[in-house]
Amino acid sequence: MKRIGLIGARGHTGRELIRLMAGREDLELAFASSREFAGKPVTDLALEAPAGLLFEALSAEEAAGRGVDAIILAMPNGAAAPFVAAVEAQTPETVLVDLSADYRFDNAWTYALPELYGRDAIRGSHRISNPGCYATAGQLAIAPVRNALDGAAHVFGVSGYSGAGTKPSRKNDLEALKDNLMPYALTGHIHEREMARHLGAEVQFTPHVAEFFQGIVATVHLSFSEAMTREALIARFRAAYEGETLIEVSDEIPEARDGAERLGAVVGGFAVSEDGRRGVVVTVLDNLLKGAAVQALQNLTLALGLDEFSG
Repeated sequence: MKRIGLIGARGHTGRELIRLMAGREDLELAFASSREFAGKPVTDLALEAPAGLLFEALSAEEAAGRGVDAIILAMPNGAAAPFVAAVEAQTPETVLVDLSADYRFDNAWTYALPELYGRDAIRGSHRISNPGCYATAGQLAIAPVRNALDGAAHVFGVSGYSGAGTKPSRKNDLEALKDNLMPYALTGHIHEREMARHLGAEVQFTPHVAEFFQGIVATVHLSFSEAMTREALIARFRAAYEGETLIEVSDEIPEARDGAERLGAVVGGFAVSEDGRRGVVVTVLDNLLKGAAVQALQNLTLALGLDEFSG
């Protein structure tokens, strides 16, 4: 049994992490830290949580001193550094899985998307940076053809409003979202840079938020250096994801509802222009699950030497 701490437990992803850990016999949630919910039962957020466990308001030093096997950092961008520093100082052998963007560009951390970048690098790693939700969707649609691209891959993304977190903003305001599709961050989104860095390919990305709660659709436009048939395109994806438990390759065009509440992702559509030089691939997944909590559990269990898919 590995003991796990969770920092930033009160959010949507925190709830999913607690639920997923409760389904495993080899992980124990040792503590859940949230300043806002301190003193309240963790079962108030997730019924699956251990009975009697209360939220705590832990400092970075207190969390590092708890003697757990791993800590999941599920906090906003820019908040992880004090916890990382405390663990480095007190218990450097503790595995850290960070869900923010803080270490996705840091070569000292393992950027861990198991289906694309190899599980061997994750096994035994103590510092893991979890990919972003949009970045996961986009990379799954681009990686199998990245060596055949001519120019930038264009990712048109639409997410449910849970992706905006629990802090009130226009992007999770149901009145503002009603009968609406909200574009934002039209250039320079951090997921654009994340995809480009780890794929080694140029990516242009435009995110949108819609009035459904959870799920992501990424429609990806690809230009090829040489003509490609639809059959050849599909074959690349089937070969890339053969044997991957959480990735389904579909001839059909997947929709948002196909990804919502799904543990993995669906990659499909596979349209090719008449001249064979342009293709379109669609990925759907749940931003809270494969886009966050499920991927974090995959990475955590691989790092700890446990079964990736148990529970």
